[in-house]
Amino acid sequence: MSQDNNKSSESAHEQSVKYVPPKVWVQDKDNGGKFASINRPTAGARHQKALPVGDAPLQLYSLNTPNGVKVNILLEELAELGVKGAEYDAYKIDISEGDQFGSGFVAINPNSKIPALVDHSIFESGEPIAIFESGAILLYLAEKFGKFVPSSLGKARADCLSWVMWQMGSAPFLGGGFGHFYAYAPEPLEYPINRYTMETKRQLDVLDSHLKDNQYMCGNEEADYNIADMIIWAWYGQLVLGKLYDAAEFLQVSDYKHVQRWAQAIAERPAVKRAIELPLKPIG
Repeated sequence: MSQDNNKSSESAHEQSVKYVPPKVWVQDKDNGGKFASINRPTAGARHQKALPVGDAPLQLYSLNTPNGVKVNILLEELAELGVKGAEYDAYKIDISEGDQFGSGFVAINPNSKIPALVDHSIFESGEPIAIFESGAILLYLAEKFGKFVPSSLGKARADCLSWVMWQMGSAPFLGGGFGHFYAYAPEPLEYPINRYTMETKRQLDVLDSHLKDNQYMCGNEEADYNIADMIIWAWYGQLVLGKLYDAAEFLQVSDYKHVQRWAQAIAERPAVKRAIELPLKPIG
């Protein structure tokens, strides 16, 4: 290697080691990574694009990522029970192409993240109801149809809501933390990978300890299967089954025997099998 190249390499390493955050951050360069081309520090629509609306009462705009699969599972479980009014049309929002920044999608989800759902059932207001955030959508649908969530105040409902909120608070450390730095960042960095690996394994241990004495997240009977299982399985179930980030060996997921048992049982449900491969219509 030439002397100039050596100096250049040393300089780049030195800059990385000595990075000090500025007093005011500005986006003055590409931050790299898989989604660098669409990441911006601003919200709102970037282009005009109306969303299609089908004939079903529920319109889902999503992608078959872990966050999207959560809603797919509940909708397919409702379909498995033959619940009337839970019919839906599902449309693909391709986040790699920036579909989430179209004006129609931003109108139903100002945060520009999948999934989003619009309920076109007839309400007193006469207006369709838009719901965003996967946890909100699952709770809305479960309560609307009286399925997969305990309705009475008490321990069963408290347990369900506690685990649903656990997932909402914990999964960003898995997806945006571990998943980003392990699989999507422009280069592997030891500190963030170690930091988020430790937290991901701690979360798996939380689940493993809990599932040691529980068939499902909220009990041992088939009737105890609910939205807590669905929302947690989409991330952590798929993770321990080797479906996320090609990280099963790295995380030693086989160590979490009780999570493995639970994850495999849910993966074998007909509704879940359909949900993870749900056909999504193009938005045009």
